[in-house]
Amino acid sequence: MTPVAPTTICLDARTVGPHFPGIGRYTINLARALPPLLGEHERLLLLRDPIAESVEDWTAGDPERRSVVDVSVSPFALRQQWVIPQRLRALGAGLYHSPYYLMPARPGVPSVVTIHDLIPLRHPHLFTPLQRGLFTVSVRLAVRAARVVIAVSAATARDLEQRLRVSPQRIAVIAEAADPIFRPQPADAVNALRARLALPERYALYVGSNKPHKNLQRLVEVWARLRSYGVPLVIAGAWDARYPEAKRRAAALGLGDAVRFIGPVDEANLAALYSGAMLFVFPSLDEGFGLPVIEAMACGVPVACSDASSLSELADQAALTFAADDSDAMADALDALLRDPDRRVEMRRRGLARAAQYSWRSTAAATLEVYRRALTGPNASR
Repeated sequence: MTPVAPTTICLDARTVGPHFPGIGRYTINLARALPPLLGEHERLLLLRDPIAESVEDWTAGDPERRSVVDVSVSPFALRQQWVIPQRLRALGAGLYHSPYYLMPARPGVPSVVTIHDLIPLRHPHLFTPLQRGLFTVSVRLAVRAARVVIAVSAATARDLEQRLRVSPQRIAVIAEAADPIFRPQPADAVNALRARLALPERYALYVGSNKPHKNLQRLVEVWARLRSYGVPLVIAGAWDARYPEAKRRAAALGLGDAVRFIGPVDEANLAALYSGAMLFVFPSLDEGFGLPVIEAMACGVPVACSDASSLSELADQAALTFAADDSDAMADALDALLRDPDRRVEMRRRGLARAAQYSWRSTAAATLEVYRRALTGPNASR
Protein backbone atom coordinates (compact mmCIF):
# COMPACT_ATOMS: atom_id res chain seq x y z
CA MET A 1 0.00 0.00 0.00
CA THR A 2 1.32 3.45 -0.91
CA PRO A 3 1.86 5.55 2.23
CA VAL A 4 -0.46 8.55 2.56
CA ALA A 5 1.46 11.83 2.51
CA PRO A 6 0.71 14.02 5.51
CA THR A 7 -1.32 17.17 4.92
CA THR A 8 0.23 20.27 6.44
CA ILE A 9 -2.35 22.84 7.47
CA CYS A 10 -0.76 26.27 7.89
CA LEU A 11 -2.59 28.56 10.30
CA ASP A 12 -1.33 32.12 10.02
CA ALA A 13 -0.68 33.18 13.60
CA ARG A 14 1.00 36.50 12.86
CA THR A 15 -2.10 38.23 14.25
CA VAL A 16 -1.25 37.11 17.79
CA GLY A 17 -0.18 40.26 19.60
CA PRO A 18 -1.46 43.47 21.16
CA HIS A 19 -2.52 45.02 17.83
CA PHE A 20 -5.09 42.24 17.26
CA PRO A 21 -6.58 41.41 20.68
CA GLY A 22 -9.76 39.70 19.46
CA ILE A 23 -8.36 38.07 16.33
CA GLY A 24 -5.24 37.03 18.24
CA ARG A 25 -7.37 35.28 20.85
CA TYR A 26 -9.34 33.56 18.07
CA THR A 27 -6.09 32.30 16.55
CA ILE A 28 -4.62 31.12 19.86
CA ASN A 29 -7.72 29.15 20.74
CA LEU A 30 -7.83 27.49 17.33
CA ALA A 31 -4.13 26.61 17.67
CA ARG A 32 -4.82 25.00 21.03
CA ALA A 33 -8.02 23.17 20.10
CA LEU A 34 -7.18 21.79 16.65
CA PRO A 35 -4.31 19.31 17.31
CA PRO A 36 -6.31 16.70 19.28
CA LEU A 37 -8.88 16.62 16.47
CA LEU A 38 -6.47 16.15 13.56
CA GLY A 39 -6.58 12.96 11.55
CA GLU A 40 -3.70 10.52 11.36
CA HIS A 41 -2.22 12.20 8.30
CA GLU A 42 -2.86 15.83 9.26
CA ARG A 43 -0.60 18.23 11.11
CA LEU A 44 -0.84 21.89 12.06
CA LEU A 45 1.91 24.37 11.28
CA LEU A 46 1.71 27.86 12.78
CA LEU A 47 3.22 30.83 10.95
CA ARG A 48 4.32 32.99 13.84
CA ASP A 49 5.65 36.49 14.27
CA PRO A 50 8.99 35.87 16.04
CA ILE A 51 8.52 38.93 18.26
CA ALA A 52 5.08 37.83 19.51
CA GLU A 53 4.85 37.73 23.29
CA SER A 54 4.08 34.66 25.40
CA VAL A 55 3.99 32.37 22.38
CA GLU A 56 5.18 29.44 24.48
CA ASP A 57 1.86 29.53 26.31
CA TRP A 58 -0.06 28.45 23.23
CA THR A 59 2.50 26.57 21.13
CA ALA A 60 3.81 24.17 23.74
CA GLY A 61 3.00 20.46 23.64
CA ASP A 62 2.04 17.91 20.99
CA PRO A 63 5.06 18.44 18.68
CA GLU A 64 3.88 15.60 16.43
CA ARG A 65 0.69 17.46 15.59
CA ARG A 66 1.63 21.13 15.98
CA SER A 67 4.80 22.99 15.13
CA VAL A 68 5.85 26.59 14.60
CA VAL A 69 7.72 28.47 11.90
CA ASP A 70 8.79 32.09 12.34
CA VAL A 71 7.86 34.47 9.53
CA SER A 72 9.28 37.98 9.84
CA VAL A 73 6.78 39.85 7.69
CA SER A 74 3.86 41.90 8.95
CA PRO A 75 0.31 41.28 7.69
CA PHE A 76 0.35 45.00 6.80
CA ALA A 77 3.45 44.71 4.59
CA LEU A 78 3.08 44.56 0.83
CA ARG A 79 5.88 42.03 0.61
CA GLN A 80 3.75 39.42 2.32
CA GLN A 81 2.12 39.04 -1.09
CA TRP A 82 5.16 37.09 -2.28
CA VAL A 83 6.93 36.11 0.96
CA ILE A 84 4.03 34.04 2.36
CA PRO A 85 3.37 32.07 -0.88
CA GLN A 86 7.10 31.32 -1.11
CA ARG A 87 7.15 30.04 2.48
CA LEU A 88 4.02 27.97 1.93
CA ARG A 89 5.61 26.27 -1.07
CA ALA A 90 8.88 25.69 0.78
CA LEU A 91 7.01 24.18 3.73
CA GLY A 92 4.97 21.86 1.53
CA ALA A 93 1.73 23.34 2.78
CA GLY A 94 -1.45 21.62 1.74
CA LEU A 95 -3.76 24.37 3.00
CA TYR A 96 -3.44 27.93 4.28
CA HIS A 97 -5.84 29.56 6.76
CA SER A 98 -5.71 33.30 7.35
CA PRO A 99 -7.74 34.43 10.39
CA TYR A 100 -7.60 38.00 9.06
CA TYR A 101 -8.54 39.64 5.80
CA LEU A 102 -4.98 40.88 5.11
CA MET A 103 -3.55 37.86 3.29
CA PRO A 104 -1.82 37.05 0.00
CA ALA A 105 -4.09 37.51 -3.00
CA ARG A 106 -2.54 34.38 -4.55
CA PRO A 107 -1.45 32.03 -1.76
CA GLY A 108 -0.60 29.27 -4.22
CA VAL A 109 -2.38 26.56 -2.16
CA PRO A 110 -6.03 25.93 -1.25
CA SER A 111 -6.97 28.61 1.25
CA VAL A 112 -9.52 29.55 3.89
CA VAL A 113 -10.08 33.02 5.32
CA THR A 114 -12.00 34.08 8.41
CA ILE A 115 -13.92 37.32 8.06
CA HIS A 116 -14.94 38.73 11.40
CA ASP A 117 -16.91 41.76 10.25
CA LEU A 118 -17.42 44.27 7.45
CA ILE A 119 -17.76 47.30 9.70
CA PRO A 120 -15.98 49.75 7.33
CA LEU A 121 -18.57 48.89 4.66
CA ARG A 122 -21.52 49.04 7.05
CA HIS A 123 -20.47 52.30 8.74
CA PRO A 124 -18.37 54.17 6.17
CA HIS A 125 -18.76 57.50 7.99
CA LEU A 126 -16.58 56.16 10.82
CA PHE A 127 -13.57 55.72 8.52
CA THR A 128 -11.47 57.89 6.24
CA PRO A 129 -11.77 57.38 2.47
CA LEU A 130 -8.29 55.83 2.50
CA GLN A 131 -9.22 53.38 5.27
CA ARG A 132 -12.41 52.40 3.49
CA GLY A 133 -10.64 51.98 0.18
CA LEU A 134 -7.83 49.81 1.55
CA PHE A 135 -10.27 47.65 3.49
CA THR A 136 -12.57 47.17 0.50
CA VAL A 137 -9.77 46.16 -1.85
CA SER A 138 -8.11 43.88 0.71
CA VAL A 139 -11.26 42.06 1.82
CA ARG A 140 -12.41 41.53 -1.78
CA LEU A 141 -9.04 40.00 -2.66
CA ALA A 142 -9.20 37.78 0.42
CA VAL A 143 -12.62 36.33 -0.29
CA ARG A 144 -11.65 35.77 -3.92
CA ALA A 145 -8.49 33.93 -2.91
CA ALA A 146 -10.25 31.59 -0.47
CA ARG A 147 -12.06 28.42 -1.42
CA VAL A 148 -14.15 28.72 1.76
CA VAL A 149 -14.89 31.86 3.77
CA ILE A 150 -15.54 31.43 7.50
CA ALA A 151 -17.97 33.97 8.99
CA VAL A 152 -18.03 34.15 12.78
CA SER A 153 -21.76 34.94 12.88
CA ALA A 154 -24.86 34.77 10.74
CA ALA A 155 -24.78 38.58 10.63
CA THR A 156 -21.33 38.57 9.03
CA ALA A 157 -22.43 35.84 6.60
CA ARG A 158 -25.35 38.01 5.46
CA ASP A 159 -22.99 40.94 4.94
CA LEU A 160 -20.65 38.78 2.86
CA GLU A 161 -23.53 37.73 0.65
CA GLN A 162 -25.13 41.16 0.32
CA ARG A 163 -22.12 43.47 0.22
CA LEU A 164 -19.43 41.34 -1.42
CA ARG A 165 -21.66 38.95 -3.38
CA VAL A 166 -20.00 35.87 -1.91
CA SER A 167 -21.96 32.75 -2.77
CA PRO A 168 -23.66 31.19 0.29
CA GLN A 169 -22.15 27.85 -0.79
CA ARG A 170 -18.69 29.25 -0.10
CA ILE A 171 -19.53 30.55 3.39
CA ALA A 172 -19.34 28.55 6.61
CA VAL A 173 -20.78 30.15 9.75
CA ILE A 174 -18.64 29.08 12.72
CA ALA A 175 -19.12 30.92 16.00
CA GLU A 176 -16.32 31.76 18.38
CA ALA A 177 -16.34 30.94 22.10
CA ALA A 178 -14.97 32.23 25.37
CA ASP A 179 -11.47 31.09 26.24
CA PRO A 180 -11.65 28.41 28.95
CA ILE A 181 -9.98 30.81 31.41
CA PHE A 182 -13.21 32.80 31.49
CA ARG A 183 -15.27 31.30 34.31
CA PRO A 184 -16.44 32.62 37.69
CA GLN A 185 -13.36 33.36 39.75
CA PRO A 186 -12.94 32.72 43.50
CA ALA A 187 -13.48 35.60 45.88
CA ASP A 188 -9.81 35.83 46.87
CA ALA A 189 -8.75 36.37 43.24
CA VAL A 190 -11.45 39.01 42.74
CA ASN A 191 -10.58 40.79 45.98
CA ALA A 192 -6.86 40.79 45.15
CA LEU A 193 -7.56 42.38 41.78
CA ARG A 194 -9.88 44.97 43.30
CA ALA A 195 -7.18 45.93 45.79
CA ARG A 196 -4.53 46.15 43.06
CA LEU A 197 -6.70 48.37 40.85
CA ALA A 198 -8.30 50.27 43.76
CA LEU A 199 -11.78 49.23 42.66
CA PRO A 200 -14.81 49.34 44.98
CA GLU A 201 -16.90 46.29 45.81
CA ARG A 202 -19.52 47.33 43.24
CA TYR A 203 -18.63 48.46 39.74
CA ALA A 204 -20.01 48.18 36.21
CA LEU A 205 -17.65 47.07 33.45
CA TYR A 206 -16.97 47.58 29.76
CA VAL A 207 -14.14 45.68 28.06
CA GLY A 208 -12.99 46.54 24.55
CA SER A 209 -11.37 49.18 22.42
CA ASN A 210 -12.39 52.82 22.06
CA LYS A 211 -12.86 52.74 18.31
CA PRO A 212 -15.81 54.84 17.13
CA HIS A 213 -18.15 51.89 16.49
CA LYS A 214 -17.82 50.86 20.14
CA ASN A 215 -20.17 53.75 21.03
CA LEU A 216 -18.35 54.74 24.21
CA GLN A 217 -19.23 58.41 24.08
CA ARG A 218 -22.92 57.56 24.23
CA LEU A 219 -22.26 55.11 27.07
CA VAL A 220 -20.48 57.83 29.08
CA GLU A 221 -23.38 60.21 28.51
CA VAL A 222 -25.89 57.58 29.64
CA TRP A 223 -23.81 56.73 32.70
CA ALA A 224 -23.97 60.36 33.76
CA ARG A 225 -27.73 59.88 34.19
CA LEU A 226 -27.13 56.90 36.50
CA ARG A 227 -24.43 58.35 38.75
CA SER A 228 -26.86 58.53 41.68
CA TYR A 229 -26.41 54.78 42.16
CA GLY A 230 -22.82 55.45 43.22
CA VAL A 231 -21.51 52.62 41.05
CA PRO A 232 -18.49 53.57 38.92
CA LEU A 233 -18.22 52.50 35.31
CA VAL A 234 -14.85 50.84 34.65
CA ILE A 235 -13.70 51.00 31.03
CA ALA A 236 -10.94 48.47 30.33
CA GLY A 237 -9.05 47.94 27.10
CA ALA A 238 -6.32 49.32 24.88
CA TRP A 239 -6.79 53.04 24.27
CA ASP A 240 -6.31 54.49 20.79
CA ALA A 241 -5.32 58.14 21.13
CA ARG A 242 -6.95 58.91 17.78
CA TYR A 243 -10.36 58.60 19.43
CA PRO A 244 -10.39 60.71 22.64
CA GLU A 245 -14.12 61.52 22.54
CA ALA A 246 -15.24 59.34 25.45
CA LYS A 247 -12.61 60.69 27.84
CA ARG A 248 -13.33 64.24 26.76
CA ARG A 249 -17.06 63.74 27.27
CA ALA A 250 -16.54 62.24 30.73
CA ALA A 251 -14.42 65.26 31.70
CA ALA A 252 -16.94 67.71 30.26
CA LEU A 253 -19.73 66.07 32.28
CA GLY A 254 -17.62 66.25 35.44
CA LEU A 255 -17.91 62.52 36.04
CA GLY A 256 -14.57 62.17 37.82
CA ASP A 257 -14.28 58.71 39.41
CA ALA A 258 -17.79 57.79 38.26
CA VAL A 259 -16.10 56.67 35.02
CA ARG A 260 -12.65 55.11 35.27
CA PHE A 261 -10.46 54.37 32.25
CA ILE A 262 -8.01 51.70 33.41
CA GLY A 263 -6.42 50.70 30.10
CA PRO A 264 -5.65 47.13 29.04
CA VAL A 265 -5.85 44.29 31.55
CA ASP A 266 -3.76 41.20 30.91
CA GLU A 267 -5.58 37.95 30.25
CA ALA A 268 -4.46 36.44 33.56
CA ASN A 269 -6.45 39.09 35.45
CA LEU A 270 -9.31 39.71 33.03
CA ALA A 271 -11.50 36.85 34.27
CA ALA A 272 -11.27 38.22 37.81
CA LEU A 273 -12.15 41.71 36.55
CA TYR A 274 -15.25 40.31 34.84
CA SER A 275 -16.18 38.15 37.84
CA GLY A 276 -16.08 41.07 40.26
CA ALA A 277 -18.37 43.28 38.19
CA MET A 278 -21.94 44.03 39.21
CA LEU A 279 -22.87 44.13 35.53
CA PHE A 280 -21.25 44.23 32.10
CA VAL A 281 -22.30 46.67 29.38
CA PHE A 282 -21.46 46.51 25.68
CA PRO A 283 -23.09 49.31 23.64
CA SER A 284 -21.40 48.62 20.28
CA LEU A 285 -22.89 49.88 17.02
CA ASP A 286 -21.63 46.80 15.20
CA GLU A 287 -19.78 43.56 15.91
CA GLY A 288 -18.70 40.53 13.96
CA PHE A 289 -19.22 38.27 16.97
CA GLY A 290 -18.82 40.06 20.32
CA LEU A 291 -16.32 38.05 22.35
CA PRO A 292 -16.46 40.29 25.46
CA VAL A 293 -20.19 39.55 25.79
CA ILE A 294 -19.71 35.79 25.88
CA GLU A 295 -16.65 36.17 28.13
CA ALA A 296 -18.68 38.19 30.63
CA MET A 297 -21.49 35.63 30.54
CA ALA A 298 -19.01 32.79 31.09
CA CYS A 299 -17.76 34.62 34.22
CA GLY A 300 -21.28 34.87 35.60
CA VAL A 301 -21.80 38.60 35.06
CA PRO A 302 -25.26 39.92 34.09
CA VAL A 303 -25.01 41.58 30.68
CA ALA A 304 -26.68 44.53 28.98
CA CYS A 305 -25.70 44.96 25.33
CA SER A 306 -26.91 46.50 22.13
CA ASP A 307 -28.91 44.41 19.69
CA ALA A 308 -26.74 45.46 16.75
CA SER A 309 -25.64 42.90 14.13
CA SER A 310 -24.30 39.70 15.73
CA LEU A 311 -25.06 40.78 19.28
CA SER A 312 -28.77 40.05 18.93
CA GLU A 313 -28.07 36.42 17.94
CA LEU A 314 -25.43 36.10 20.65
CA ALA A 315 -27.60 37.54 23.45
CA ASP A 316 -30.63 35.33 22.69
CA GLN A 317 -32.58 36.22 25.85
CA ALA A 318 -29.43 35.90 27.99
CA ALA A 319 -28.79 39.67 28.10
CA LEU A 320 -30.86 42.82 28.38
CA THR A 321 -30.65 44.42 24.96
CA PHE A 322 -31.19 47.93 23.61
CA ALA A 323 -30.86 49.79 20.32
CA ALA A 324 -27.31 51.10 20.10
CA ASP A 325 -28.46 54.57 19.03
CA ASP A 326 -31.18 54.88 21.68
CA SER A 327 -29.79 56.48 24.84
CA ASP A 328 -33.08 56.13 26.71
CA ALA A 329 -33.27 52.40 25.99
CA MET A 330 -29.65 51.95 27.08
CA ALA A 331 -30.34 53.84 30.31
CA ASP A 332 -33.45 51.72 30.98
CA ALA A 333 -31.54 48.44 30.55
CA LEU A 334 -28.74 49.57 32.82
CA ASP A 335 -31.14 50.97 35.39
CA ALA A 336 -32.97 47.61 35.49
CA LEU A 337 -29.76 45.78 36.38
CA LEU A 338 -28.54 48.42 38.82
CA ARG A 339 -31.72 48.56 40.89
CA ASP A 340 -32.98 44.96 40.79
CA PRO A 341 -30.81 42.24 42.40
CA ASP A 342 -33.29 39.53 41.39
CA ARG A 343 -32.97 40.56 37.76
CA ARG A 344 -29.20 40.38 38.08
CA VAL A 345 -29.41 36.85 39.51
CA GLU A 346 -31.67 35.74 36.68
CA MET A 347 -29.49 37.27 33.94
CA ARG A 348 -26.42 35.69 35.52
CA ARG A 349 -28.10 32.28 35.30
CA ARG A 350 -29.11 32.83 31.69
CA GLY A 351 -25.69 34.10 30.74
CA LEU A 352 -23.85 31.11 32.18
CA ALA A 353 -26.19 28.76 30.33
CA ARG A 354 -25.74 30.69 27.08
CA ALA A 355 -21.94 30.74 27.34
CA ALA A 356 -21.91 26.97 27.91
CA GLN A 357 -23.45 26.49 24.46
CA TYR A 358 -20.18 27.65 22.86
CA SER A 359 -16.83 25.85 23.05
CA TRP A 360 -13.53 26.05 21.23
CA ARG A 361 -13.61 22.30 20.69
CA SER A 362 -16.82 22.70 18.67
CA THR A 363 -15.38 25.68 16.83
CA ALA A 364 -12.19 23.79 16.01
CA ALA A 365 -14.10 20.69 14.87
CA ALA A 366 -16.23 22.77 12.49
CA THR A 367 -13.12 24.60 11.24
CA LEU A 368 -11.35 21.30 10.56
CA GLU A 369 -14.32 20.20 8.44
CA VAL A 370 -13.94 23.44 6.46
CA TYR A 371 -10.26 22.62 5.88
CA ARG A 372 -11.15 19.19 4.55
CA ARG A 373 -13.86 20.66 2.36
CA ALA A 374 -11.42 23.20 0.93
CA LEU A 375 -8.87 20.48 0.24
CA THR A 376 -11.23 18.09 -1.51
CA GLY A 377 -13.81 20.34 -3.12
CA PRO A 378 -13.54 21.99 -6.52
CA ASN A 379 -12.30 25.53 -6.85
CA ALA A 380 -15.21 27.83 -6.26
CA SER A 381 -16.06 30.45 -8.80
CA ARG A 382 -14.37 33.71 -7.93
